[in-house]
Amino acid sequence: MKTPASPPPAPKHTFPESLATVTIRPGDREYDAVRHTYTRLGSPAAVIRVRDHEDIADTLAHARTTGVPVTARSGGHGISGRSTNDQGMVIDLSRLNTVEILDSRSGLVRVEAGARWGDVAAALAPHGLGLSSGDTGDVGVGGLATAGGIGLMSRLHGLTIDHMRAAELVLADGSLIRTDPQHRPDLFWAVRGAGTNFGVATAFEFQAQPVRDVIVAMTVYDAADTAAFLTRWAAAVEAAPRSLTSFLTLVAGPGGRAVAQAMTVYAGTDAVQARAALAPLLSAGPVLRNHATVTPYHRLLPAGHEPQHAQQPLTVSRSGLVDHITPPAAESMAALMKAAGMVQLRSVGAAVNDTPPTAMAYSHRTQNFSLMAATVPALRDSLDEYWERLQPHVNGLYLSFETRTGRRQLQDAFPGQVLDRLVSLKAQYDPDHVFDSNFALPSVPFPH
Repeated sequence: MKTPASPPPAPKHTFPESLATVTIRPGDREYDAVRHTYTRLGSPAAVIRVRDHEDIADTLAHARTTGVPVTARSGGHGISGRSTNDQGMVIDLSRLNTVEILDSRSGLVRVEAGARWGDVAAALAPHGLGLSSGDTGDVGVGGLATAGGIGLMSRLHGLTIDHMRAAELVLADGSLIRTDPQHRPDLFWAVRGAGTNFGVATAFEFQAQPVRDVIVAMTVYDAADTAAFLTRWAAAVEAAPRSLTSFLTLVAGPGGRAVAQAMTVYAGTDAVQARAALAPLLSAGPVLRNHATVTPYHRLLPAGHEPQHAQQPLTVSRSGLVDHITPPAAESMAALMKAAGMVQLRSVGAAVNDTPPTAMAYSHRTQNFSLMAATVPALRDSLDEYWERLQPHVNGLYLSFETRTGRRQLQDAFPGQVLDRLVSLKAQYDPDHVFDSNFALPSVPFPH
């Protein structure tokens, strides 16, 4: 695979004196370590490693004065690749990384947006607490907490945003505000699912759950009969108790033969109950390897370390949500895997669907699976061809797993009146569209 050509050099900008000691620019020794993300090469004019909300306000003021695009980054792991840019500014939140236990008895915690979820899990563990928050420890808090948060205990505890109790944001005018059910409840509705479009989130309050040890099973299947395997695995997941959540990765193995690897978490330590819950999944297809163990939950999310940015070759991704994996849907997914090279399914449903669809901007509360396919740029056309064939079986989109942000993607991510309401709130909180780099909301609603 050819290395993508580097973008043209970023133009020189004069930045506020208040940001001099926190600004990294092309030519600086640290620049190559902060310019890219996990999936995207970037050439920003500057990366500002902010220390507080005043630094964010100064950066936003500069952006509004000069018209330079601005992007916020919490961890840089995001599959969408939208936390860097070319010739703009990146607000790097990594220094805002405090995790504070506000009330260990109720589980109320305050987490700054630049922390990584592995560090959050480690900080909560001594208190017997946890938050279902993705499946990788080096993911930053801010991006996931404003998008949804499909985690390894989602079927028992719901999405990460379902446990958000408040958020702190720096708005486009530089003001630091708190939003919760009593303070700017309309903005709090928007933050939970579309927060990157309304401000720079600096911290959140969450209601963590009692979590200690879990049982995790790593299973590798021969998935040569791919469609039949997917149908059986999905049916077993849907029928499983809520304590079970399973993530499945499907790839072409040696000779093109499909291989599936499942990471399944049973949120509890009762071995008898866990064995009964796991058994139907083991019947989904020929098992090549299987290992189950009891482990503290936080060890599933190793404490965050700086990721190897721009090392992920699968830089083109497509995202969808699926109510049920029927045989025709499974056939389409099997063909998609052969065309793209990698397909992932994350189980949702159960507790995720307990939250009313109108409660927040993330409104997808009927689906049982989140689907993502990824490939290298050279296979983009093939991926899109087979993705289109799958569309009759897809219902919605999880925007953080999608590298496109056009009208169709917005309407799939925020259906009907949800998008209309977001457009209205955008006009109120960010009329100049300062926060459009993650995805751009239209100025007026799309025709229905």
